[in-house]
Amino acid sequence: MHPSGQVDLPEELDAAAVAAVKAAWSGRRGWYKPDSAATYVPGETLSDIAGYAGASIKRDGDRITFGHDDEGDPKWSEQATAFYVAIAPFVLTGAVHIEGEDGGRWSYTYADGQLTQQGCNGWDGTGEPFGEPDPNA
Repeated sequence: MHPSGQVDLPEELDAAAVAAVKAAWSGRRGWYKPDSAATYVPGETLSDIAGYAGASIKRDGDRITFGHDDEGDPKWSEQATAFYVAIAPFVLTGAVHIEGEDGGRWSYTYADGQLTQQGCNGWDGTGEPFGEPDPNA
């Protein structure tokens, strides 16, 4: 999976966005497991936790640039979708484009705390990034 793009997320809201992402990851399948020392990242920035969503993040002031996580290369998961949804209330504007391993492409556009998905998520085929956590996770 290869994310790219930029969003404007005020630096002072980073910790709140991290808390929202971690809460959204609860009960969803994915790579982040807070009870496992092997996969738990104690960092409190989006850059520290983005790898669990298959991304890397570089921050320059309020601008966040998304890239591919070359280390570990986690695959897409319910938690990856939850990551992009959970940051929406904190993002002023921007877009993240995703290219899946199978060549599928979709994107998330942010404006004033709202998220819109273009295309179908190549992982689960959905056209909307929302849904309840999987109770079997």
